Amino acid sequence: MSAAVLPAVRSLVTGTPPYHTSQSEIQAAAQTLFPRMAARPGLLEVFENAQIGSRALARPLDWYLQERGFGEKNAVFLEEARSLITRLAREALTQAQLAPADVDAVIVVNTSGLSTPSLDAYLIETLGLNRHAARLPLWGLGCAGGASGLARAADLVRAGFRRVLYVVVEFCSLTLVKGDESKSNFVGTALFADGAAALVVTAPDVPGPPALVSLHGGFSTLIEDSADIMGWDVVDNGLKVRFSRDIPALVREMMHGNIEEALASHGWERADLQTFVVHPGGVKVLTAYEEALGLPPCALDASRTVLRQFGNMSSVTVLFVLAETLKTRPVGRALLSAMGPGFSAEHVLLGFPTP
Repeated sequence: MSAAVLPAVRSLVTGTPPYHTSQSEIQAAAQTLFPRMAARPGLLEVFENAQIGSRALARPLDWYLQERGFGEKNAVFLEEARSLITRLAREALTQAQLAPADVDAVIVVNTSGLSTPSLDAYLIETLGLNRHAARLPLWGLGCAGGASGLARAADLVRAGFRRVLYVVVEFCSLTLVKGDESKSNFVGTALFADGAAALVVTAPDVPGPPALVSLHGGFSTLIEDSADIMGWDVVDNGLKVRFSRDIPALVREMMHGNIEEALASHGWERADLQTFVVHPGGVKVLTAYEEALGLPPCALDASRTVLRQFGNMSSVTVLFVLAETLKTRPVGRALLSAMGPGFSAEHVLLGFPTP
């Protein structure tokens, strides 16, 4: 298939687990979970400063107040992830007017739980997808995973896999480590949430509904000597979050030049962009994007809306932002961006249809 072919997103479905909890309730729980951290002057303000109203969790809030081992947490991940992605993937296929047996490839992105066989195998079995479909499970990309996986879905379409089911799922709440009074764990408690998204990406000539957005290309950057910035440390109680550097400062330092490089690699210029779809890693990260790129205050409204309504769902979040952006009926060229462990930056060049 020609590299000039523009893969098309035919459907995008998002969803969360059923347990929705207000930020104020989670803040109160954090005082019980981490009494020494909560007693430090000003530290509880991180919950208010996060500008998150509510979040969805894998289990009721009281469940997190008890000690949980890695095995128990991962069992919950498997149960809830399978249930949620099955529902969303089925809906995405229906909206794309695609029969399950016609799927040529399946991509599943996650970082917050473990599954072997991988979750794509579960989807093939449960939904009756093509048993010869190419399988691409992607693990460990963290917040950058939603953008990276979207680029890989487009690559598969360009390589001849004409109908790709792309699923992203994270249950970040299950990485809470009770009794870990590190600042990283405390901040993660103020930010992280659970959710999933399912998309169908096809060749443009595949019959179906009009394209929601076309995928023009991707651009990946792994920053030198940056593995300590973000990630998980595997401990007996699970996946312990690690934040070791000032991520907003890094965004201010590198993002302008990195995006210019991403655009130039596809013959685009900064002036071509009308819309920015940015992963809301936090309020300070979004402000840093605006400062680095000289964006007007309203440019990242969709990112802020998603952060307020859902929190930070790691790789899933940028696809919620894309869904929120589509509500405004954008036109022209856009950039979808996220950063994550590695430390890495991932960009996808988008084209919204003209009315």
